[in-house]
Amino acid sequence: MQGACGDITQVDNLSTGQRPKPEEWSQLVGGRIGAEAIRVLLSMPKITAAPIETRQEVLKIKRRPPSTQRVAKSLDIASKPRVAGDSTDYLFAKEILMLDHLNKMNPLVDCEVQCIKVGPACFVSDPAEYFVQYGLDIKKGSQHAFTFPCELSNGIVGYVPTEEAFGPHGGGYETRLTAYSNLEITAGTQMAKKGVELANQMNAEPKPKPEPLKAPPFSQPWTYGNVPPELE
Repeated sequence: MQGACGDITQVDNLSTGQRPKPEEWSQLVGGRIGAEAIRVLLSMPKITAAPIETRQEVLKIKRRPPSTQRVAKSLDIASKPRVAGDSTDYLFAKEILMLDHLNKMNPLVDCEVQCIKVGPACFVSDPAEYFVQYGLDIKKGSQHAFTFPCELSNGIVGYVPTEEAFGPHGGGYETRLTAYSNLEITAGTQMAKKGVELANQMNAEPKPKPEPLKAPPFSQPWTYGNVPPELE
């Protein structure tokens, strides 16, 4: 499960080296995360009791509709032959036309928020490429000892940026209006609030404090090590 990481990239944009190809990126990122997961699993404390409980709710969240002027302009661009070279305008014109159709057919999007409690840990899911701040907000608002936001769960609704990202100092491809990413700007806040609400409906388990097994009482030094240096 991946946490809220919709505004995190594995790409070092300041690097002058050649970027790996997609398959190599998958191996690099997946291998590093997998190795870290194994390290944590081997070193984490173990508990013997883990009560399980769940909560779930499907939110109906509005899309951001494109303006009629933008739809008309996009139709004009997409109606002409695709030009050689930079095809960004053409590609995103098609996205706006598809979004316009989606908005007319289904102006509301199902966004399932689910919480699963396993002992002291609570997993709070959303179906988005979710910005990091929302994950921090969920962890801060949860009463559970360990809270794990889980993005891209039970569906996919595209990028869900913070409301600040839609402000004068925001922007970027994640806030760009497409058939893939188009929820209203408060969508992330709605999902975060619902996740915290559902999580806190479940009683928090006490944070476990497992102790390692105690060593037997000291009797005497190891006989094979309790000797002076042997030089010959």
